[in-house]
Amino acid sequence: MTFRIGGDLEVRRLGFGAMHLPAAPAAARGSALAVVSRAVELGVTLIDTAYLYGGGANEELLAEALHPYPEGLVITTKVGVERSGPGGEWRLDGRPSVLRAQVDGALRRLRVERIELLQLHRIDPETPLADQLGTLRDLRDAGKIGRIGLSEVTVAELGQARRIVEVASVQNRYNLLDREHEPVLAACERAGIAFLPWRPVAAGTSGETRRIATVAAEIGATATQVALAWLLRRSPVMVPIPGTASIEHLEENLAAEGLSLPADFD
Repeated sequence: MTFRIGGDLEVRRLGFGAMHLPAAPAAARGSALAVVSRAVELGVTLIDTAYLYGGGANEELLAEALHPYPEGLVITTKVGVERSGPGGEWRLDGRPSVLRAQVDGALRRLRVERIELLQLHRIDPETPLADQLGTLRDLRDAGKIGRIGLSEVTVAELGQARRIVEVASVQNRYNLLDREHEPVLAACERAGIAFLPWRPVAAGTSGETRRIATVAAEIGATATQVALAWLLRRSPVMVPIPGTASIEHLEENLAAEGLSLPADFD
């Protein structure tokens, strides 16, 4: 079960989100290294991280665990959030100089010459979108980026972005109980754009949770597996990236790929 991001970058449709992996202390770091290594052993070919996750520490963790990278492994990272607020707090920052510096930093931390999929973490409302995406397009043309993605965008923003640069992926919040971005998913389907739902599993109302639990019991699975299997069935462009800091949960998540859900479960 694979998808070609941008039409040519083939990945397994069930990926791994690295956000929850702790970079410290030493004992927790060792466990995190083991989890991400196990993910690759189990056939994961897409791992999602971001500069925001520890100011690059998460990227360094992945490189420590996996470099030199096995053939076919894609590590996608995100830029556009920086400690540039008045008090040094994190804020959206899509200024060209910041984006260029963050891409160069990611290349160094990940120990690669090119990031195959680079996503804009959020659109910075204080910087013209053409400047933000134009910078990423220039970095792509220079060979530092392979493909460009977006995160947390509306249908209108996606359309505006596509008039500036080719968009290979969209990473919006979406799961069985939270379908706010259904119109964005539909737009991605029409254009063949990969849709990477973050928070692919979420708690909901008691009635919805009972419904999921009932289906899980019927097919001998967990509620989490049902939620992930539903995403994979929901759309051919869906590429979920569930995250965990536990090998047990990692293995549970990846087993969802083989589930067959009742036809009327939606």
